[in-house]
Amino acid sequence: MKSKITLLHRTYQFASLKEILAKANEEKSGDELAGIAASDAQERLAARHLLSELKLSDIRNNPVLPPEEDEVSRVIEESVNEKIYQSMANWTISELRESLLSEATTNQEIGRIRKGLTSEMVAAVTKIMSNLDLIQAASKIEVVTECNYRIGHKGTLAGRAQPNHPTDNIQGIKASLYEALSYGIGDAVIGINPVIDTADSVRKILLMTKEEMERLQIPTQNCVLAHVTTQMRAIKNGAPSDMLFQSLAGTEDGNKAFGISVGLLNEANDLIQKEGCAHGENLWYFETGQGSELSSDAHHGIDQVTLESRCYGLAKKYKPFIVNTVVGFIGPEYLYNSKQVIRAGLEDHFMGKMQGLPMGVDVCYTNHMKADQNDMENLAILLGSAGVNYLIGVPMADDCMLNYQSTSYHDIASVRRVLDLRPAPSFEKWLEKMGIMEHGRLTARAGDPTIFI
Repeated sequence: MKSKITLLHRTYQFASLKEILAKANEEKSGDELAGIAASDAQERLAARHLLSELKLSDIRNNPVLPPEEDEVSRVIEESVNEKIYQSMANWTISELRESLLSEATTNQEIGRIRKGLTSEMVAAVTKIMSNLDLIQAASKIEVVTECNYRIGHKGTLAGRAQPNHPTDNIQGIKASLYEALSYGIGDAVIGINPVIDTADSVRKILLMTKEEMERLQIPTQNCVLAHVTTQMRAIKNGAPSDMLFQSLAGTEDGNKAFGISVGLLNEANDLIQKEGCAHGENLWYFETGQGSELSSDAHHGIDQVTLESRCYGLAKKYKPFIVNTVVGFIGPEYLYNSKQVIRAGLEDHFMGKMQGLPMGVDVCYTNHMKADQNDMENLAILLGSAGVNYLIGVPMADDCMLNYQSTSYHDIASVRRVLDLRPAPSFEKWLEKMGIMEHGRLTARAGDPTIFI
């Protein structure tokens, strides 16, 4: 593998593929914190130039974390279609980029290409793409999944209703849910982050959401975002859950810090398949976010974009209904400002879609980052243009339980309006029935939560 390049009479020598990938990355405060970032723009350009000339076989033959040392690496390696990989092994990363951006390359062709790629190859091509490249390539990809109902169709934008409450008060959650529904949000999932991580509390929230879904005949799915083991106990105690949730990391050690392993996920998958309420085949909800592995000192010197791509390589094993990156949630240690958050959101969406995942994004930031709500609205529009499957909605874009800023219910409605996008088909029919939407547009009745009381 080529590891040296001369540009403008200066020679750059890199010790490994891991170093090339890290230094080719766009500027990220997390990589700087880890001590693996490029020292300046010139070194970043040299690493990116060198990376563009490497072959897919170079990426595969020089693993950033060998499969014999890490179970996430094994999952990724085992997923590769050898016949398709061999047909592309001599492609350079630059040629992969050109193929993905070509007008002749369709969603169907990208579906074939992805079967021969590893997560590291997807990360590599991401690093030599501009923001517009990431939008253009991702916008070609359609990933439709089904839990109770289908989402992800071209021309649609779903929303996760996130009616969190700082004390898990059932009536408070319900009031926020009504507001979400009144703006046409909730077709992706009614998903609550609990304060109290006990099976009994999770069961009570799931019972309430399922009762409201049945009372109002809402065509959606429910989920409580507790630890997967808590959800498993709740389901065994009769909780009506449509899918399971879990946060993922891109290394085995990172997942140990989350209290999970591939073995545990396999066990949970068997449970939800047998005892879940949904009739579809996609029964998982995964969340990710750049930087989580560094938080637990489980990054192994790998950059955060490559690690994020590896999360998606693990997620696809379980054929999830939805996946989202909580892009600005972890903090300025990993994404310092709005420029880095916007770049990361576009990177993550593209990398997930390239690996066949139904990607959403929590367009968000914490209050100590150099970002504001205008930045989030900019990213929401960019992601809508890129074909994101769904966005997160919280009341007034301010999550009073998790204490971070996201997009509001009416923000998602506005993105749909500006980009001429629709809710998921079954959900739109229900909105029309309720008088909230007509011909793809919200009516005067929209935004009034009292209609559900």
